[in-house]
Amino acid sequence: MFSGGMTLAEMHGFSREGGGDSARLGSVRYWEYRRMRVSVVAGVDLGGTAVNYTFLDQQEKFLIEGLCEYPALSKQGPEVCLQQIADGLKIAADRVGIDLVDVVAVGLDTPGPASAGGQFSARGSTNFVHANWASYDIREGLARKLGKPVCYLNDANAAALWGHYAIFGANSKETSISIIIGTGNGGGIILDGNVVKGKNGFGGELGHVLIPYQSIAGTDGISAKCNCGRTGDLESLCSLTAIEKNILPYFLPRYPGHELGKLDAHQAAKLVRGLADKGDALSREVFRVQAHALGLFFDEMINTFDPDALIVGGGAIEASPEFQRWFIEQIRAGMPNQREEQVGIRIHIIPNGDTAGARGAAIEAFKLAKEGGLF
Repeated sequence: MFSGGMTLAEMHGFSREGGGDSARLGSVRYWEYRRMRVSVVAGVDLGGTAVNYTFLDQQEKFLIEGLCEYPALSKQGPEVCLQQIADGLKIAADRVGIDLVDVVAVGLDTPGPASAGGQFSARGSTNFVHANWASYDIREGLARKLGKPVCYLNDANAAALWGHYAIFGANSKETSISIIIGTGNGGGIILDGNVVKGKNGFGGELGHVLIPYQSIAGTDGISAKCNCGRTGDLESLCSLTAIEKNILPYFLPRYPGHELGKLDAHQAAKLVRGLADKGDALSREVFRVQAHALGLFFDEMINTFDPDALIVGGGAIEASPEFQRWFIEQIRAGMPNQREEQVGIRIHIIPNGDTAGARGAAIEAFKLAKEGGLF
């Protein structure tokens, strides 16, 4: 929300409060403002349990800082969930003092698997388990519900787009490669300023790119099996699932009596980041392996795309600045030698990580509005 709890109208000098003549004048000016019809786009980040919202105005300013969430109720199926999205959008609009009629386009992002246009897999999704979600076109469904143009991105691509925008701005023609480290490993490729979606919506599924993991020092014999069935892809060594199933079981025997060894694997894996941030030796080793795996992957992307920037985001690195700096140093340490021209490529951390999906979706809607003459 705006600093001091201000609405969009109040940010522009209009007021609804006061006393005497100034109150009447403020009220008149406020409603004059409302008639100005300031157009905005909305970003809607739909997760398994919550929907997060933001708005982006014509001056490319985000109108909500931080999270603005509403229950998703996605387990109750499309009809209930879409109504929740619509209800939450109204609440979010009220929060910043805009009318829904002023929202000219909506960007939506969700976890997959889904097509480039927003049709869920026929086999369903971990986050959308109700039978009616199978093969459901959520972009079209939300467009009908809201009566507005809706564009769609998967959640990793949306986060990648926000990370790119935060570095290069809205009108950039640069290229960036983003990795989002969470339970799994998502990613996004922004090529000449545009999201690479691919024919079937699987463009940027970077977590399943194979890497030469055997070259990571101190990991002889480590298991690198991924839930997708592959051995040695990025996700198999750079994700929360990788910590639980592959990396932690490999290192724990080397640290007898460690506190994580007393917990079940799933609970222990969730504690590794916090312990690594505090300097715990075992946990730092776990994150060193993840960083070196990411370094090998980024080397492949540098040789494929020659990008302007590499970007890292996700819950795995939502830690102290010191830890983030160390992690980036370890990524570089894991990268093979680069050409002289590519040695200095920047590695960035995505800012505002918990709002990245909604912001990326809003940026995609902004492009839709500009191209469609909606602004």
